[in-house]
Parts: sequence; C-alpha cells; structure tokens
Amino acid sequence: MSRKLFNTKLKPFGWTLFCWVVLCGMVLRFLLINTLTFTSFVFPQESRRDFDAELDYQSEAIDKVRKEIEKTRRRIKSEKQKEKSTARRLSNIDKEMSLTDKLYTQLKQELGKTETEIDKLSKVIQANERQLEILRGRYTARVVQMYRKGTLSDIEKLLSSTSWRQAVYRAKYMGIISDIDQKTQNKIKSLLIDIGKQRIGLESSYRNKVRLKKDQEKSKVTLRKSRKKRQHELDKIRKNQSELTKYLDEKQAGMQELESLLKKVRQDRSSYDRADRIRKQQAALKTQTFGKLKGQLPWPATGRVVKRFGRTWNSERKTTTDNPGIDIKGKPGSPIRSVIGGIITIITYIRGYGTTIIIDHGGGFYTVYSHVTNVETNEESEVQAGDIIAYMGDVGSIDGSKLHFEIWGHGQKLNPEKWLMKR
Repeated sequence: MSRKLFNTKLKPFGWTLFCWVVLCGMVLRFLLINTLTFTSFVFPQESRRDFDAELDYQSEAIDKVRKEIEKTRRRIKSEKQKEKSTARRLSNIDKEMSLTDKLYTQLKQELGKTETEIDKLSKVIQANERQLEILRGRYTARVVQMYRKGTLSDIEKLLSSTSWRQAVYRAKYMGIISDIDQKTQNKIKSLLIDIGKQRIGLESSYRNKVRLKKDQEKSKVTLRKSRKKRQHELDKIRKNQSELTKYLDEKQAGMQELESLLKKVRQDRSSYDRADRIRKQQAALKTQTFGKLKGQLPWPATGRVVKRFGRTWNSERKTTTDNPGIDIKGKPGSPIRSVIGGIITIITYIRGYGTTIIIDHGGGFYTVYSHVTNVETNEESEVQAGDIIAYMGDVGSIDGSKLHFEIWGHGQKLNPEKWLMKR
C-alpha cells in the first residue's frame, strides 16, 4: 500500500521535472538565437561608425589638397601675368602636378575603403535577411499550429493534471511561451528596421563610389594637361642657358628647404614617439639597427646611377653642383622601395625635387626619396624593408624619370653608395 502511494506521489513530480527540462530547453534555445542575431547587427553598426569617422578624416584631407591645388593655380596665373621666369613657372606646374597626384592617391584610397564597406554591408544585409526568414518561418509555423490545434493544446497535453500546483505551473509556462512569441515579433520588427537602415547606408556608399570615380577621372585629365604645359616650359629651359641657371637656382633653394625640413623633423617632439615605435618594430622583426647595416642596404630602385654624391662638374652645362644624394635613372613607373623598416615622417612637394618622402629609421637616421609619383603610403605609417612606397616619376626633374635618394645620419649627409649593397 505504501509503495503504491509512493509511486502515485512520485509520478506528478517526475512529470513536472520533465516539463521543466523541456521548457527550459526552449527558453535557452530562444535566448541563444536572440544573442546571435543581436550580435550580427550590433557589431556592423560599430564598424559603420568607425568607417564614417575615417571617411570624414579622409574627406578633410582631400579638401585640404584641393585648396592647395587651387592656391597653386592662382599663383601660376599671377606669375604668368608678371612674366616670371620659365624656371619658376615650371616649378609651380610641378607643384600642381604633385598635389594633383596626391589628390588622385587619396581618392584611390577612399574609393578602396568605400568598396570594402559596400562589401561588408552587403554581407551583413544578406545575413540579417536570412535570419529574418528563419524567424518569420518559425513564427508562421507557431501561428498555424495555434490555429489548427488551439492555442493551449500542446501545453495542456504537456501539463495535464488535476493538481492545483500543476495549474500554477501551466499558467507560468504559458506566460513564458507568450513572452517568447512577443520577443520573436519584436525581433522581426527590429531586423526589418536594421535592414532598412543598412540599405540606406549601402545606397549612400554606392553614390560615394560613383562620385569618387568621377573625381579620379577629373584628376587624370588635369594631370595630362599639366604634363603638356610642363613639357612646353621644359623645352624652353633646355634651349636657354639663362633659364637653365635659374632652374638650378630653384633646385638649390629646394635643397635648402629639404635640409631645413629634416632639421625640423629631428627636433620635433614626436620623434621620441617614433623612436619608440621603431624600436618595437625592430624587436618584433628581429632586424638590426640602421647604423649596423653599412654596405648591406638593398637598393631603393632599379636603374643606373647617373649622378653621384657630392660636388660634380657638368661639362655640357659648365656648372658645378652639390648633390646631397644620388640620382638613379630608371623606367617611368618602376617601383620605389624602402631600404629598411621605419616610419613615414613627411610626404610633401619640394622645389626641384618634386614629390618627396622622408622615412625615419630611428637612431638619428633618415632616408629621402624624391621625384616619386603614385605614393602608396601615408604619413605616420610603418613600412618594412622592401615595401613599395611609390613609383618613379619625373616631376621636379629636367632629365626625365629618376629617383633622387639621400641618407642622413645624425644631421649629416651620407654617401648612399657606401651604405647600399655592391652591385
């Protein structure tokens, strides 16, 4: 008798425990789905904010370059009216070309970032739409089931009991199921809103991409026109000894400008931060410091040395000039590479040298790359030995495409050929 009573009491308890397990499993499954779905659309929103901030910064840089180009064009027009020397006009045209090239590079970078963002947004929208279909399918199946079998049939079967406690449990779990249904509805609404916002962002990115491509084409046309004007002025200089002398004076002024710039870079407080970053880079890559690599550095470009370091006599032009580096003659558009790891410190235009890049290698050593085009890096970016930083150009040169390369150590000009590998 006692055993029968015991089994009678145990049965409702065992059945209730079974109900607990099944329903808790349903709740946990729902929460897991919610968590995964929530993650899928919250993280891209953070990414979008980062992208917008970066895009604003890039747009400001582009606007700044455009203003510099306009300022240079006004100077060209003004000096042309004042009949300034051909050498000065050539220098101004070179600056305009350097800035336009810089604008083209920045537009290219922004276009690349925009295309990446378009790809990311497309994937996020696809993922959210798949999740939306899953939720819709589950909710539709739930509604159909309720219509066919009645709202409470499954729960009543699960919790059927004449005990008042079972009635309390049934009410409790019916509330949970109802809450899950409500949350599913809310999740569907939330996903619909998110997908709508993401589609607006995608359309905006597509419009930005179209605008950037148009701006790129305009900058290409501007460069072609400037190159024609440059060639016209260059022909004048080559035929006129007086104009050639004035051009060399411009280059001498540019040399002083470069030396002043390097002095400023060395004295700048940010050089201490760069030194720390360079030390960490060298430690991570297990590379030697610049000072220990004399005669071991790779060449920055392919070509032949047409002008060596120091004072040289030009018998054709009958002039003596001081070269703070070496000039490497090469094919137009051939790659220019960093000779060792470091941090891009300056990217600027210098009279007689065209677009110029200065890299800080730590320990008081710097390298200079001039007459470059299509710059592939940005100021404060880290580079490693062999990285392509730009391509060989002719802006600032009257001798065609070449690379002007310098090495500075502790404020002194050094002969690059003594530091580069023998070949």
